[in-house]
Amino acid sequence: MNFRSLEKTTKFGYLFYISYRGTQFHSFDENKDENSIKKSVKGEFIKILGELGVTWAKGVQQGGRTDSQVSAKENILYINSNNKIDKVLLKDKFNKKIDEMKITKIEKTLPNLVLPEMIEGRMYRYNYPLNKIKVTEEEILKRCEELTGTYDVSGFTDGKGQKLKEKIRSVEISYDNGSLLFLGNSFMPKQVRIMSGYILTKEKKNLPGKYLTLEKMILSKELEEIIIKDIDNVFEENVLKVEKIKDTYIFYVAKSKKGEVIGKNASNIKNLRKKYKKIVIKTI
Repeated sequence: MNFRSLEKTTKFGYLFYISYRGTQFHSFDENKDENSIKKSVKGEFIKILGELGVTWAKGVQQGGRTDSQVSAKENILYINSNNKIDKVLLKDKFNKKIDEMKITKIEKTLPNLVLPEMIEGRMYRYNYPLNKIKVTEEEILKRCEELTGTYDVSGFTDGKGQKLKEKIRSVEISYDNGSLLFLGNSFMPKQVRIMSGYILTKEKKNLPGKYLTLEKMILSKELEEIIIKDIDNVFEENVLKVEKIKDTYIFYVAKSKKGEVIGKNASNIKNLRKKYKKIVIKTI
C-alpha cells in the first residue's frame, strides 16, 4: 500500500501479541465442529473478539502454530479490520473475559499482510524436569552444538513432517538455566520436542508438549517498518490524534476542521510539511 492511500482507507491490520497456557486448550486451530466443547487458542480468540464487536476480513493469521499442550509466552495473531479499534480498551476488555489467554500488546499496521512470511524467527524453550534428564550438562552442551546449524532435520520430525518437500532448516540451540532454547525461522512438526528428547535422554523421542513454550516472535525489518505507532508529543491546532509509519505522520482531524488544517491555498498544510516533511490527513 502506498502511504498516500492511507488518507482514504478505513481498513488496517492489527497484530495481537498473546500468551496462553497450552494445557488449558485442546488444540491451536479452531474446532470445525460447532457443537464441540473442546477449546482451541484461535477459537477462543475469535469468539471473544466477536463478543466484543470486532469484525474482520480474510480470517485470522498466526505468527506461529503450536501443538496441543504447548504454551506461549509470545505468539501473534493478525486480522484486517475496518473497525476503529481502541487498542488499550480492547486489550483490557479481552483480558477480563478469559484467564488462560491474555493479550499482552496490540499493534496497528498496514492491511493485507501475509504474516508468517514476515516473521524472521521464532524462539522456543523446552523446560524438562531436572529429575527426568538422563545425561550430564557436558553431554547436553555437546549435543546442542551438534544439532546447531543448517541441514536436513527430517530425522527429528513425525510422519507428517516426513511428507514435507522442504526438509532443510536452520536452528541454533543453547542450554540456558536448566532449559533448552531453540531459535530458528521455521520448524518441522515435533522437531523441537524430538530434538529435546535426543539432547536430554539420548533418544529421538517426542517429549511431552506441556514442557514446551513459544517464547518469542522475531519480526522482520519489513514488518517493523510498517507498524503504525502512536505519537504523543506532537500537538497542532485542530489535530486530534497523531500516528507515524516510517517517516510519514498521520494527522487525524474532525471532518469539519479539515479545511482549516489545510488552510487557504494549502498554506497551513505547506507549513506543516515544512515542519514534519511527510504528512497524511485523515478525518474522524
